[in-house]
Amino acid sequence: MGLFSTIMSKIFGHAEAATPTSGTADAQASAGAPAAAAPATPAAPVDVDAVLSDLASKAGQPLNYKTSIVDLLKLLGLDSSLEARKQLAGELHYTGSTDDSATMNVWLIKQVYAELAKNGGKVPEGWAH
Repeated sequence: MGLFSTIMSKIFGHAEAATPTSGTADAQASAGAPAAAAPATPAAPVDVDAVLSDLASKAGQPLNYKTSIVDLLKLLGLDSSLEARKQLAGELHYTGSTDDSATMNVWLIKQVYAELAKNGGKVPEGWAH
């Protein structure tokens, strides 16, 4: 699984875990399923801002996840190293120089939110390009 797929699973899986279940054994079993088992596209749009705000409230440190790819990855408990960000850039078809990490990082955060929106995430205006 690629890094972007992991980002989607963390966000969409967190949203599913927060959704009340009907109380049946099947629903309870699926609520305990690993985040990687989350569907590629959720049935209803996932409020990305609400999920990330909830995670940020529990982070124990201020993270500027709305504009920083490094902070977004940290918030999700993922590797935020330059190598990981270069891998993510490759997955999302970044065409610029990965040696210019500042430009790449700005592109990455916008592209991640744009891709989340394309895949069933409700992203606030201005987060994606």
